Amino acid sequence: MPSAQNVLIVEDSYLLLEIIASLCATQGISVVEASSGEAALTILRERGRAIDCLFTDIRLPGLIDGWSVAEAFRALHPDRPVVYTSTAPALPPRAVGGSLYLRKPFQIRDVEQVVRMMARGRLDAPVRAAV
Repeated sequence: MPSAQNVLIVEDSYLLLEIIASLCATQGISVVEASSGEAALTILRERGRAIDCLFTDIRLPGLIDGWSVAEAFRALHPDRPVVYTSTAPALPPRAVGGSLYLRKPFQIRDVEQVVRMMARGRLDAPVRAAV
């Protein structure tokens, strides 16, 4: 997997969105932000080929959830990484293969570790909060 140059972050909590985006910027990763599944799908339609990685909350406001966003992303990029976040205790089987799961509430160091892995092009190292 090549290093992530551009990541789409889909998160309805503006505080978490800002924190994750800031951590990505420190690693030289450009961020495209969306606060709903509908906004994320619009971004994927308009410039999805330029997105290297998806970081999405599963539970989003509106009709489109993180599962649907991940499926649309993987339709464009079958081999690129997806990072899911949610308060659910474990990642349900609907997740696309080759993905990571960060359970909320997560520690900043866990997100930092995932962002560093994205920057290096590797999401296979163990993450304490990943399932």
